[in-house]
Amino acid sequence: MSFMASMTAAAAAIRRKPRRRLIDSFRQNRLAQVTGVQQIVDLLFSSGPKSEAEAQTFAELKQVSVGLGLAATGLFFYPLQIIGMIVLLPIMSGPFKTAYSHLVHERRVSADVLNAIFLAATLASGFLFALSIGGWFVVLVKWLAIKTEDHTKQGIVDLFGQQIRSVWMLVNGAEVEVPVEQVQTGDLIIIHAGQMAPMDGVIVEGHASVDQHMLTGEAQPAEKGPGDRVLAATIVLAGRTVVQVEKAGDETTAAQIGRILTDTDDFKESLVARATIFNDSIALPFILASGLLLPFLGVERALGVLMSTPGYRMVLYGPLSMLSYLHLAAQQGILIKDGRSLELLEGVDTVVFDKTGTLTLEKPYVSAIHTWAGFTEEKVLAYAAAAEARQSHPIARAILQAAATQGIITDAVDTAEYEIGYGIQVRLDGHTVRVGSRRFMSMHAIEIPLAAESLQEDLHHAGHSMVMVSVDGILVGAIVLQPTLRPEAETIVRQLRARGLQLYIISGDHKAPTQQLADQLGVDGYFAEVLPEDKADLVRQLQAEGRKVCFVGDGINDSIALKTANVSISLHGATTIAIDTAQIVLMEGNLAQLPAIFTLSDEFAANMRVNFLAATLPCVLILGGAIFLGWGVTTNLILYQISVPFALYNTVRPLLRQKGRAAANEQAQIAGQIHATMLLPDNATDGQ
Repeated sequence: MSFMASMTAAAAAIRRKPRRRLIDSFRQNRLAQVTGVQQIVDLLFSSGPKSEAEAQTFAELKQVSVGLGLAATGLFFYPLQIIGMIVLLPIMSGPFKTAYSHLVHERRVSADVLNAIFLAATLASGFLFALSIGGWFVVLVKWLAIKTEDHTKQGIVDLFGQQIRSVWMLVNGAEVEVPVEQVQTGDLIIIHAGQMAPMDGVIVEGHASVDQHMLTGEAQPAEKGPGDRVLAATIVLAGRTVVQVEKAGDETTAAQIGRILTDTDDFKESLVARATIFNDSIALPFILASGLLLPFLGVERALGVLMSTPGYRMVLYGPLSMLSYLHLAAQQGILIKDGRSLELLEGVDTVVFDKTGTLTLEKPYVSAIHTWAGFTEEKVLAYAAAAEARQSHPIARAILQAAATQGIITDAVDTAEYEIGYGIQVRLDGHTVRVGSRRFMSMHAIEIPLAAESLQEDLHHAGHSMVMVSVDGILVGAIVLQPTLRPEAETIVRQLRARGLQLYIISGDHKAPTQQLADQLGVDGYFAEVLPEDKADLVRQLQAEGRKVCFVGDGINDSIALKTANVSISLHGATTIAIDTAQIVLMEGNLAQLPAIFTLSDEFAANMRVNFLAATLPCVLILGGAIFLGWGVTTNLILYQISVPFALYNTVRPLLRQKGRAAANEQAQIAGQIHATMLLPDNATDGQ
């Protein structure tokens, strides 16, 4: 190719780039719009398993559709309108029964009484077609709401692996695929690499590397073999295991978590009760207003006033929004056991952290090594690491990590005797090595130098611990252990303070280390040397000062304080969820998700405000239209119901937005890969 031809081709390519970017941008936007529409269609009209309530409501929808069709045809042949109304009467009977109970037995005028008066007056006035339209819309809205709720609940459960439909079972030595519903306790199932455990059980054969992150928050896969337990919804990364089923179906840990997430009846009833109380309180004023305006406006416009009561739709919208945010939280690894906490978090102004196990990790770190009797620090650490080599408690892991960091290779011990709570004694290269507490050394008549006694006293007041090491009955060293601050703690504290929250630390530890941690993190205050049973009293003290308190603890010694706080958050793993008293559980096992909880609470409050506008704004328009514009019953009924799809969209908008972000990220990754490929030189793909 000539030089001029090459330049011409290059210039053309340059001119094409802006146009190509424009076309690509248009395609991506178009794809995003289509994806959003498809998500809404899938959400509302998916052919997934129907609940009993959904099936019943769908049957009612078909019935009112027939009635509406007859009423529409009745515009040309009036008797069909009457037949259509007869079809609707069984469904309309509910409000009349409830209204009778409230009016006669409870002696009160409720929203159901207002509805019954409206239905009776509309029917008596001959507005049959309008009533048919209204009845059809009411049942349609009910069906859409149930469909949305069922879809959201199913999505929450699916997060924990309940979408598994079949498993491989060991039957007479052969692997047979069977439906998951047929598996019972005691059966043997096979789980291969890449598969999800369908139920809880014990490994009887084989070894595997298991990812338990979803349930226990463990960052690293767990190596499991015969005798070890596996949990439903965990994933086998490598290996093959035969598992004897302990719990199946609704009894598994994953199913229990799914139930906790979807069992929100208390908070749902609270939301419904508040909306119902509001509707009942305004029912009588609207009935009286409609009656007083009847002589001036006429029947049809007076009925418009009667049907303009605001707030009725909040009975539907509130619980649906709550479920959406529970689902969204679960996607982020946040288990919200009590939906009420989402609402309460917005009012929280004070966060109290338990120190040990919450702001600090379970495993301490080696901060210093003291030596006596001519031993070096490296030799003392080597003896201690060898003795603790097969132990798994936090102190042993800290010592082994320190030895590994210094490149110390531990020798195998000949024998080992471990005394729970005191220490360990081993035989190593002909020497007797003991590693443990001061009391452990005294039990074996080992003399403690005054320097060691003084050192332990100082460390005790500083909140640090000390492990002593002896060789052949002589104390040769001591290893100092300090609590390990969570790596994310300082960042989380800064983020929470930026929100205007006041932060406190509460601890059973001594004053000096607690104060040191409080100063390091920059919190507002601390409480030291507090017994577990007194933590709740300190929470009550803060509440008595007018504060709304969120308590963050490990859920073991903090149960009373967790129950006392306005909102309680625990770092416990999900395997202990049944006995955990916290309202919210951080499944990752660290504090990194804490700011996200407050963000979700703010978004939930904003979403509920939109719900309130969606429920009340149409009613204001109807009231104004009936009084000033002469709108009739049909117009008002359609306007009252037409806002429902927008409100339902608002309740699921958080989930759609999250899916949209995930889709956008995936598209960006694909675009980046394509762009990187286009930048490769022509000869990069030669020979492929």
